[in-house]
Amino acid sequence: MAWDFSSDPHFQPQLDWMRDFVDNTLIPLELLLDGLNQAELDALWAPLKQTVKDRGLWAAHLSEEHGGPGLDRAGSGQQRLALMHEILGRSELAPEIFGCQGPDSGNAELIAVGATEEQKQRWLYPLLRAEVRSAFCLTEPDTSGSDPTGIATRCERDGEHWVLNGEKWFASNASVADFLVVMCVSDPDAAPHKRASMVIVEKGTPGLELLRDVPTMHKPHAAADDFLMDRIGGHTHVRFNNCRVPLNHMIGEPGEGFILAQKRLGGGRIHHAMRMIGQCQRTFEMMKERAVSRHTKGKPLARQQMVQDMIAESYAEIEMVRLLVMKAAWTMDTQGAFSKESRAEIAAVKFATPRILLGVIDRAIQLHGALGYSCDMPLEGMYRSARALRVADGADEVHKQSLARLILENTEPVSGWPSEHIPTKRAQAQKKFGHWIEQARAAAQ
Repeated sequence: MAWDFSSDPHFQPQLDWMRDFVDNTLIPLELLLDGLNQAELDALWAPLKQTVKDRGLWAAHLSEEHGGPGLDRAGSGQQRLALMHEILGRSELAPEIFGCQGPDSGNAELIAVGATEEQKQRWLYPLLRAEVRSAFCLTEPDTSGSDPTGIATRCERDGEHWVLNGEKWFASNASVADFLVVMCVSDPDAAPHKRASMVIVEKGTPGLELLRDVPTMHKPHAAADDFLMDRIGGHTHVRFNNCRVPLNHMIGEPGEGFILAQKRLGGGRIHHAMRMIGQCQRTFEMMKERAVSRHTKGKPLARQQMVQDMIAESYAEIEMVRLLVMKAAWTMDTQGAFSKESRAEIAAVKFATPRILLGVIDRAIQLHGALGYSCDMPLEGMYRSARALRVADGADEVHKQSLARLILENTEPVSGWPSEHIPTKRAQAQKKFGHWIEQARAAAQ
């Protein structure tokens, strides 16, 4: 029997240190960051990042070969990462300080698996050292984000250059990025999943136009139509207007865009899910504190049956989805990150986790009443941020479809009555075991 719910005793001290660092340094520091531009933020964050590097926890999603700390050894890397991201999810700032923030972490994984050594020297290693920032350009304003085979941005060869034309939006951090990883159509006549390629466009390339950072539910702002953020957190509308880049700016071969995208997104999706568990846990802590501290009708909220229902439901949901995420991590470690089994588990956690997170936050807001709805508690901001996760990295509906297809792949249809049809099964049982019944009756007489 191999069932075990304990953490590696050699890794637990690292997790304990992370929890203290996140709760007592990073979460308080978040409250002081308004008004700082990216250069000021980078200066503030540099010693904190060095502290993480000194602990051997920087860019933990990457192997030693690609500059990571080697936590993927011994076949349990995703499980370690899941436990780490559960803690990092308690703070919006934490992934940045630990070198695993999106979109840089996913872009690093993509470049690591698809790039030449020359490309890695130019883009991967500076990205790992936090010397540069990146953006990922997939979603387009005029095509369905749930069907990436429909992307329209073109990439055509012209001599020694690729020429890009089209528009992308929700390119996170593009307004402050040093380079953009762009998924674009290089062969419109190929099969749907062979049309696209990945091309890097560096900041300042002629024909690269940053139009505006789009206001969102998470970061609403009233600004001019050409507003661009001067720090990370923006979701940029980008236009490529005869944007020319050298041929060696393509990652992998023409037509490998979807293969690279899957390698980029798989691990990131489970890390997003585990960070949501961290948000759930922090929210749950606020719920419990409120329940035992606030009184109504002469007794604490904790003694009100409806509040007890909220607490019990939240606990059970968090534990169930946490186990689902840990199973997905275990499956990736044991079956391979891109196996059918892993793809099914990742799809399940991708739509299940944000739904539970939103439910837990909603109960916590309800329990805090007007205070919960106000900006004096982090709950309203957490709710707005969490809502995006039902869309980011693929809408819930897409992941449900993917999961259902994988589940049903090996299910055989039957003709006639269902396999559990009782009259049919009774007749089959009579034929197979009827003599046992007769023998039992005879023995009892």
